[in-house]
Amino acid sequence: MNYKMMGRFIGKMLIVEAVFMIPALLISLSGSEYNAVFGFGVSLLLTLLAAGILLLAGRGSKKKFYAREGLVCVGLSWAILGLLGALPFYISGEIPDFVDAFFEIVSGFTTTGASILTEIEGLSKGIIYWRSFSHWLGGMGVLVFLLAITSAGGGDNGFTMHLLRAESPGPNVGKLVPKMKKTARILYLLYIALTVLNVIFLLAGGMPVFDAVCTAFGTAGTGGFGIKNDSIAGYSPYIQNVCTVFMLLFGVNFSCYYLLLLKQFKNVLRDEELKLYLGLAAGSILLITLNLRGFYPTLGETVRHAAFQVSSIMTTTGFATTDFDLWPAFSKTILFGLMIVGASAGSTGGGFKCGRALLVIKSLRRSVRKVIHPEKVQVVRSNGHPVDEKILQNVNAYLAAYAIITLLSFLLISVDGFSMMTNLSAVVACFNNIGPGFEAVGPTCNFAGFSWFSKLVLILDMLAGRLEIFPILILFSRSTWKRR
Repeated sequence: MNYKMMGRFIGKMLIVEAVFMIPALLISLSGSEYNAVFGFGVSLLLTLLAAGILLLAGRGSKKKFYAREGLVCVGLSWAILGLLGALPFYISGEIPDFVDAFFEIVSGFTTTGASILTEIEGLSKGIIYWRSFSHWLGGMGVLVFLLAITSAGGGDNGFTMHLLRAESPGPNVGKLVPKMKKTARILYLLYIALTVLNVIFLLAGGMPVFDAVCTAFGTAGTGGFGIKNDSIAGYSPYIQNVCTVFMLLFGVNFSCYYLLLLKQFKNVLRDEELKLYLGLAAGSILLITLNLRGFYPTLGETVRHAAFQVSSIMTTTGFATTDFDLWPAFSKTILFGLMIVGASAGSTGGGFKCGRALLVIKSLRRSVRKVIHPEKVQVVRSNGHPVDEKILQNVNAYLAAYAIITLLSFLLISVDGFSMMTNLSAVVACFNNIGPGFEAVGPTCNFAGFSWFSKLVLILDMLAGRLEIFPILILFSRSTWKRR
C-alpha cells in the first residue's frame, strides 16, 4: 500500500476544501456574521494544518498507484472531507452537535440533501452558502476536480484512472480523450457551463443572486439542499420549471454532451441509456399526472408538480414543490421506484443508475434465453457493442452488495422505533443520495429524530451510495490493509 502517495492526494484535496471555504468566510464577513466567521476561520486553519502534515508525510513518495490504493484513497478522502467540512457548522454553533454537523455536510458532499435542520432560514448566509456549495463540489467529484487542475505525474502507471473509476458513477468508467487530465477538465468545463446557464435562467425569473447561485449548486450537483424552509415551493412556476429542466439535464451522462460538442448527434440519439432515462421520466410524469387528476386545481399545476417531483426524485436531487407524501399510493410507488433506479451513469445523479439497470435486464434476458437454447452463444450488447463479461460480473456484484447493505441498514436503524416505511425510505433516500423519503422523513420533515447511531449508519449509506459502494466496503476489509 502506497501510504505516502495516498497521503499526498488527500493533502491536496484538503487544500482544495480549504480554498473553497474562503468565499463562505467572505460572505460571513460581509454580513457581520461573527460566529460563522470564527467557525470558518478556525476550520480553514485546521484544514490547512492537516493538509500540511499529510503533504510533509508524503514527501518522496513513489509514483506507483494501483486499483487498491485508488479505492482506499477515495474512500478515506471523502470521510476526511466530511469530518473537516463539518467543522464550520459545529464551531460556529449553528449545528451544536458534531454528529448532526457531520451528517449535514456528508449529505451535502454526497449530493444527498437529507437534513437534520428544522429552521434553514435562520442560518447565517455564509453557512447556507457552504452547505449549498458542498453539493456542487461533490457532484462531479473532488478528486476529479483535483485531477483537472493539477499535474497528473506518475508516468503511465494509470493511478489517475484508478481514482476516476473509484469516484465516478456507473458500471463502466472510461476516458473521453486519451489523456486523463484532459478528460477531467472537459467534465468540469461542461459542469461549470451548465451551472452558469442554470444561474442565468434563474436570474431571468427574478430570483435574487444569492438564491440563484445556491439553488444552481443544488441543481447541478443534484443535491437538493434548499435555502428556504419550503424548498422550492415558494418560488414562481417559472423558477420551478427551470429547475425541472436543469435537474433532468444534470441527470444525463456527461459523455452525451461531449458527443454533442463533437456533432456526433446520431451516437447520442442511439444511446440506449439515454432512451431509458428519458422514457422512464416521461412515462412516470404521464402516469402520475393521470393519477393526480383533481388533486390540484388545474391540469397545468398538476403536470408542473408531477414533472418537478419526477425530475427531482429520478435525478436524486430531492427538491420539493409540494408534499408528495400526501399523494395517492400509486404515485408514491412510482416515486419510490425512481428512487432506486436513479439517473444516468456518468451524471451527477445517484441511485442504481439507468445504465446498470439496463445491463441487469439484458443479463436476465440472456439467462432466460440460455434456458431455452443452452447451446447457443448469447452476447449482451450495449449500443450495438458487446459488453465485457467482467463488467456484467461487477454489475451483479454491485446488485448483491446493494441489496445486502439496504437490508442491513434498514434493520440497524429500526431500533429507533419509527415506522417501517419511514425506516425503509430513509435508507433508500440516503443510500441513493436522494434526500427526502416518506412519512417521518418526507419532504416537509427531516432526519433530526434519528439517534446518533442511526445517523452514523445513514452517513455510511450516503458515502457508499455516492462512491458506488466498493470504495467504502474496501475500507472494512482486512485484506485491504495486509502487505502484499
